[in-house]
Amino acid sequence: MLVGYSSSSEEESEVTTDTNTSLSRKYQEEDDGDDGCPVRKKAKMKQLVPKTRLPVPGDLLAMYPEEEDPQTDDSSLHGGRIRSFKHERGNWATYVYFPYNPEEEFLELLDELLSAAGAHGVALKPQEEFHLTLSQTVVLRHHWIQPFIQSLRTGLAHCKRLACSAGKLKVYCNAEKTRTFLGMEVLTGQDQLLDLVRAVDRTMTEYRLDTFYKAPSFHISLAWCVGDFTAPMEEWIQELQSLVDHHEEGVFTLRLDCAELRCRTGNKTFRFPLES
Repeated sequence: MLVGYSSSSEEESEVTTDTNTSLSRKYQEEDDGDDGCPVRKKAKMKQLVPKTRLPVPGDLLAMYPEEEDPQTDDSSLHGGRIRSFKHERGNWATYVYFPYNPEEEFLELLDELLSAAGAHGVALKPQEEFHLTLSQTVVLRHHWIQPFIQSLRTGLAHCKRLACSAGKLKVYCNAEKTRTFLGMEVLTGQDQLLDLVRAVDRTMTEYRLDTFYKAPSFHISLAWCVGDFTAPMEEWIQELQSLVDHHEEGVFTLRLDCAELRCRTGNKTFRFPLES
């Protein structure tokens, strides 16, 4: 664990005051004559003791990229999103997933879905990136990262790559009811995905972290909005589904080649290539 020492302003004030008093007494004793005659005190000596912290060198700050600015907890900076857990120094949000690189056809369909949702008064925002998650988002302490990743690597060593497909739209809402998601549920490859989840869960259990859902609905989130809009969206989800089923005179199917599992923790991404 990287440990950084930071003094509070109160502690710094105490240190400065004690030092100034000591220096003042020292020079007063040195300047007082043996004959008891008063001598002018050297008040300017106090100015030699710095009262403010020196700026931290940029190179040193760069050594700790995981430390976030306190403003990152401001939901207004993230489209109104609210953290599931409060950011604390040394805590790294962590999850395991398969990435999905969208094709042009997928992005065209997504635009149509967002437009249709907007016509119903729900302004969905597209995901910044698309992925299929195989774990809940958990919190790792910094000193756990390397052994955690090694445990994952060992558990996934003999897991096979797979292909899966998705095409059914579904509405999801997080546990806190603060965000609603439009997702595309995976229809094939579920048994292999469950095998991978079990391997990931063994590491989660080793570190006493939350395991994945008992009956997971594997999906790729397409877009989201702030708040719980589950009920209204389910009323017209079939209208959106028809856009998927009749996209350019054919059913759109999202195909995902699951060749490399990844784990993102804080600002670091670890890769786990699967066996062919």
